[in-house]
Amino acid sequence: MQSKAQAKWIRMSPRKVRRVVNEIRGKSCSEAVTILRFMPFSAAREVEKVLRSAMFNLINAEKAPISEDEANDLVVVEAYADQGPTLKRIQPRARGRAYPILKKSSHITVVVSDV
Repeated sequence: MQSKAQAKWIRMSPRKVRRVVNEIRGKSCSEAVTILRFMPFSAAREVEKVLRSAMFNLINAEKAPISEDEANDLVVVEAYADQGPTLKRIQPRARGRAYPILKKSSHITVVVSDV
């Protein structure tokens, strides 16, 4: 059985989130949480929240809840970060020019399975 969790409109560049997400893909959930706990990137905190949410969604599923013993065997099947909407801002520059500032956001998705 699989469980999915998403965090949308996270105010972080998807490129920065992807370097964190790529580290946990395919690993067991307990190992992935440990990796995220000790990563120095701020994106690791957001990815850890989504991962924990996916884990608890599967443990507390209405269709077929999982016992605590089976919860240790959960695996991160899919994990990816897509680009969300970009906030466009303007920075004034010399001689009346305008410099664009692109504030990117991302959508983080984690799928966990009890394979």
